[in-house]
Amino acid sequence: MTDRYTIISSDCHAGGSHAMYREYLEERYLEDFDAWRGKYKNPFRDLQDDGRMRNWDDERRNGDLEADGIVGEVVYPNTVPPFFPSFVLFARPPKPDEYEHRLAGIRAHNRWMADFCERFRERRAGIGQVFLNDLDDAIADAHWIKEHGLRGGVLVSSIPPDVDYVDPLYDPKYDPFWRACEELELPVNSHGGTGLPDYGRYGVSALLYINEVQFYSQRPFVQLLLSGVFERFPNMKFVMTEMGCAWLPPMLRQMDGVLDQIRKTGRTGELRYSEEHVLPKSATEYFRQSCWVGVSQPGPADVAARTVLGTDRWMWGSDYPHDEGTAPFTREHLRQLFCDADPSELRQLLSGNAARLYGFDLDVLAPIAARVGPTVEEIAQPLLELPDHPNEALLKAAVPG
Repeated sequence: MTDRYTIISSDCHAGGSHAMYREYLEERYLEDFDAWRGKYKNPFRDLQDDGRMRNWDDERRNGDLEADGIVGEVVYPNTVPPFFPSFVLFARPPKPDEYEHRLAGIRAHNRWMADFCERFRERRAGIGQVFLNDLDDAIADAHWIKEHGLRGGVLVSSIPPDVDYVDPLYDPKYDPFWRACEELELPVNSHGGTGLPDYGRYGVSALLYINEVQFYSQRPFVQLLLSGVFERFPNMKFVMTEMGCAWLPPMLRQMDGVLDQIRKTGRTGELRYSEEHVLPKSATEYFRQSCWVGVSQPGPADVAARTVLGTDRWMWGSDYPHDEGTAPFTREHLRQLFCDADPSELRQLLSGNAARLYGFDLDVLAPIAARVGPTVEEIAQPLLELPDHPNEALLKAAVPG
């Protein structure tokens, strides 16, 4: 133990530029890529100007993270891969006529991610992408992800309710994929912001999105639990990231009550359930068996929920390089929420749990943390005032100089 904390962010994002992705595409797609790229217009502020370099520039990225006291990161995708219509996390599943090219795009991203993480393998646990349109392809990609050192695991997005060309996550047809992830010891990650319906072009669409995004982000957990995936594959590791966690304790209590009633009576009101739908464990037991949360920029309610969910299942995240993340005020953020936390528990939340789940070596990270990590004494100081001009600091962090 040192007097400094080792911090691993369970939620960071990175991606390549289109010029980089081109180098990772199969040659047969290059002509189509050039035509697609010629029509592309970038709508995202964090992917423009110098700020976009945070996604791929090693010196810039490591410097930003170290300045914020962070020495390790679980890396989710960012930017826009080849043939994608929008930001990678929020793009809807490809339609049948889009599938071939979109698959080529995420495979190019996975190859890029593998090389990106290999350059600093002790500090980066990259997450690979799969599509569930084709089960054989998804399983093959899971094996590729394992073989190429993307120890962050696989990213599985929620299926929007208005998508009728990809089966829902609770379909038993996916059991071979869950089995492969379990046998390969690949964490299955679900990131907030996926699975929403197409609201159309209405003035209210953005309001509908921001008020319903949490519900749709939670659907993979509910669907996998209630369909028995955690029962059939008890060693599969499922992670929910950047969707908070304060919602989980009340949901687990509600689901525990429903499942208990069904086990005892086989019914809820006038609804009857067949024996195959009676789960032998409670929702809380399945969570404790199979699930973790990666809580980005947590609020007080998220921090309090750790005592219900289990401190061994709770991981802190910064959401770098997104503007809503904690950078460059991670130290202040931690002081605000954890000034009274027991240091041994806080070490678990800030790095120990992520290290065990994603395979970080804390001994290897210790020398870096000894140089840049916040001290125990520093985090124990309550935050009595907010930083001056935080928006200016954020702007300087995005665009140096």
